[in-house]
Amino acid sequence: MTKPLTKDDYVPNDVTVHRDPERLRRVVRALRAAGRNIALVPTMGALHEGHRKLIREAHVMQNTVVVVSIFVNPAQFGPAEDFSTYPRTFESDVDVCRQERAGLVFAPEAEDMYLPGATVTLSPGPLGDELEGASRPGHFAGVLTVVSKLFNIVQPTYAVFGEKDYQQLTLIHRMARDLDFPVAVVGVPTVREPDGLALSSRNRYLSEEERSAATALSAALVAGAHVSGGGAAAVLSAASSVLAAVPSVDVDYLELRAPDLGPAPENGDARLLLAARVGSTRLIDNIAVLLGTGDE
Repeated sequence: MTKPLTKDDYVPNDVTVHRDPERLRRVVRALRAAGRNIALVPTMGALHEGHRKLIREAHVMQNTVVVVSIFVNPAQFGPAEDFSTYPRTFESDVDVCRQERAGLVFAPEAEDMYLPGATVTLSPGPLGDELEGASRPGHFAGVLTVVSKLFNIVQPTYAVFGEKDYQQLTLIHRMARDLDFPVAVVGVPTVREPDGLALSSRNRYLSEEERSAATALSAALVAGAHVSGGGAAAVLSAASSVLAAVPSVDVDYLELRAPDLGPAPENGDARLLLAARVGSTRLIDNIAVLLGTGDE
């Protein structure tokens, strides 16, 4: 028999923090039994306006209690990446969740998510070794493993992710489909600064000069989209020209793909994806383009 909810478990119109996966699992089961839907917003913390947008979109879903997870997942960081220095701003993150009316925050410790001796991970398939996966081996296995664990613990009806991490979103869609998770995966358009820079927790690493240079990423994507009627070659040429004009932007990849990240079509919907390093900070961005309309 499910234990009734208490003030310590879920407080309507306030945010309750849970660290123990089993306790949270019990709470969401009780909420679902009471007829509520659960909308999960997975994050690694350092919440910004983009995360606020995800929480707001989660509220749009019918009859939902919003659960925001805050967990810097060690399994998705490589040995030379920024796990130890990744920004951790827990108290202000909880304040953001409270302001945006999230009902529950799930903030587990690593040892609660990865039990001693655990060796099983999820394979993302061939796409996991392309684009971001080519530069960050093992990254998407870590992402899908932790997201699958969150799905099992939180049992959401909906899970909300940003389109800035477009390859991640695509792989999570595939995982939910291929492994029969009863979760509707919802993508939310990228939130940008007024000058076009995509919001990211890693933007805080940038110096003022690097921050200015980083706007070349979104400018390149917009330039490519503007000439998409001329086809793939025109898109890539226009975007490359913008990037080449800013030597401090070290491009990792600039690729045009289909919306499902297969080969780009000659005509129709496509996605232009970009990763680059500005100083010591690696940034990603992407934009939807419509190829071959004949309008340049």
